[in-house]
Amino acid sequence: MIAAIIQARMTSSRLPCKVMLPINGKPVLDIMIDRVKKAKKIDKIVVATTKNELDDIIVNLCQTKNIEYFRGSENDVLERFYETSKKFAVDIIVRLTSDTPLIDAKSIDDVIKLYENTNSDFTSNFFPFPRTFPDGYNVEVFSMKILERIHNEAKKPSDREHVTTYITMQPERFSIKRLDYKKDVSKFRLNLDYEKDYLFIKKVFENFSKNIESFSLEEILEWLENNPDIVKINADIKPYENIIKSFEDDSKCGFEPYKNNYYLKS
Repeated sequence: MIAAIIQARMTSSRLPCKVMLPINGKPVLDIMIDRVKKAKKIDKIVVATTKNELDDIIVNLCQTKNIEYFRGSENDVLERFYETSKKFAVDIIVRLTSDTPLIDAKSIDDVIKLYENTNSDFTSNFFPFPRTFPDGYNVEVFSMKILERIHNEAKKPSDREHVTTYITMQPERFSIKRLDYKKDVSKFRLNLDYEKDYLFIKKVFENFSKNIESFSLEEILEWLENNPDIVKINADIKPYENIIKSFEDDSKCGFEPYKNNYYLKS
């Protein structure tokens, strides 16, 4: 079984409660789930949230939409993914994060197809760097066998928080494949981390309000090319700030840094 597991919690440090912020009258997570449902190669959607009572609202949303969910560790996200996958007997994990509500079904299906056709350990549309897809369109695919391996081996706080850095920071140990877009559009920022991102994403959804569940990356890019003032809303935000901070925290905890940290070089 191929399952899209969407990690979601209310206690995001940079933009608290972002997954439930309203867009066109619906919470961000609600919209994202509906967009992920359009993917043809996904058998099941599961929201992986936490035991924190603040996340009861996420559980209520899942129950209302008849979407499976799992409540696990708040900070050990790798543990949460592992326990989620075990509970639902998932064979292939499609990892998605709830701060990517603009993700489209075609991008999800295309990464899954590449994974199936290459027999890789890990397939995504952003790694190895340099990426060609925009930040905010991340899709990762890997097996339960690989998830169990990294769950057992990964010790650094950054690896427990970001789930797959144990793989991406050690490409010599894993077979990794990357899906590329037809051209480099990585300059666009489509993820939801800060207030400016929310304002930007609201503008995008407002423009495509008649087709909110199905508009594609191609349509987004065409519209942004014709509306450069929209792009400026969140263009000054530096990418990867959170993950870079977590690598710094590793050092404070006495862990040796990865020899080739691609995020620091990007």
